[in-house]
Amino acid sequence: MTESATVYELRIYHAVPGKLDELVARFRDHTDKLFAKHGMKSVAYWTAVDEPAKSSTFFYILEHPSRGAAAANWKAFQDDPEWKSVKDKSEENGKLVEKIDSTYLTLTDFSRPPRIC
Repeated sequence: MTESATVYELRIYHAVPGKLDELVARFRDHTDKLFAKHGMKSVAYWTAVDEPAKSSTFFYILEHPSRGAAAANWKAFQDDPEWKSVKDKSEENGKLVEKIDSTYLTLTDFSRPPRIC
């Protein structure tokens, strides 16, 4: 894979018990729009069908033009005063996320690129 190759980032958020709905709402109401502002393309967002993940895990995939672009976009996003405000306000009653797993992926030669909604 070259540095300029499109990459997909699978992110798995392990929510604080009882906070998954608040986390999903933050993404729906704020985070998704802020991702777009910073050039981060949302492929899709998911919640699990079965327990134990159903009540505690949030999944999504972002598309980035390259690993370098991903790093730059994440930095800009995390430094954005609007994001800091949204995060602080959403966590007034405690953190929403215990742990985040992030894995960068590249399409295989027999895959079709996902449609961006």
